[in-house]
This record gives sequence, C-alpha cells and structure tokens, in this order.
Amino acid sequence: MTTTTTMPMPTSADDVAAGSQGRREIERIATTPDWYEPYRISQAIRAGGLIHVSGQAGIDAQGRTVSDDFLTQGRQAFANVERVLAAAGASLADVVKVGIFVTDMAADLGHVLTLRGEFLSEPYPADTLLEVSSLARPDWRIEVEATALAR
Repeated sequence: MTTTTTMPMPTSADDVAAGSQGRREIERIATTPDWYEPYRISQAIRAGGLIHVSGQAGIDAQGRTVSDDFLTQGRQAFANVERVLAAAGASLADVVKVGIFVTDMAADLGHVLTLRGEFLSEPYPADTLLEVSSLARPDWRIEVEATALAR
C-alpha cells in the first residue's frame, strides 16, 4: 500500500528568499499487516529519490518475535526490510545506508558481520552500528533501518 502526500517545499534558494513554494511528493509505503500504523509511524517513506525504511525487528507477520536467538531475529529483521523495500519497488541491492541497533555489541558483533554478508553485497552500503540499552520490546535484540535509492 502506498499513500502519496504532496508537501510544499522550497524549490530553490531564490524561492526560499521570496517566500514562494514548490511542491514535492512524499509517499508512504506500507505492507499488510502494518504493525506501525497504531504508533503513527510509516514503515517507509519515498521522498527525493530515496526510500527511508523505518527500523525493522525480528517479528513475523503476526507481530510475534520469531526467536530469542540473535541470528534468527536478525535474519527476520533483514527480511522485513526487504519486504518493505519490495513494496516500494526496490530491493536490498538499492540500499545505500543501513542503521543496525543491537542490545549487546560484545556478544553479537560477529553475528552482525554474518548478517551483513548474507543480506548486503558489494559495494557495501554505508552503515552505522549502535549498541542501545533496549529496543521497543524487551525481547528484541536487533533492529535494522535502511535508506535505498528509489527506482
């Protein structure tokens, strides 16, 4: 499902100075079911030639955490990113930036490298890897967000 919203945006420095506004489209990307809707979060936004995918965790189509195992959660999180990108007409090959959030860097850094090798390819996207004290649910161990080129 996609929803397009036209947002007024300045089109040049002269437009900003003059106060006139052009228009740019911002398109909401969602899959079914959309677990983000109740939280007022878009699964992804297409704008300015890019697709910005919100953080995806290791949850299945029913919204359940798939496992306590880090790699299983990570594989599901990347599969969820892939599913949202597909809904936007893109794929993991279009990804230019990844953000990966983990709850235990020391224990799972090697697993993150494994996941990068399984889901991403040369030229590898830019990446930010952060350890966080917790994610939205206490049983989540990884969350993955991405920015991709829109086709």
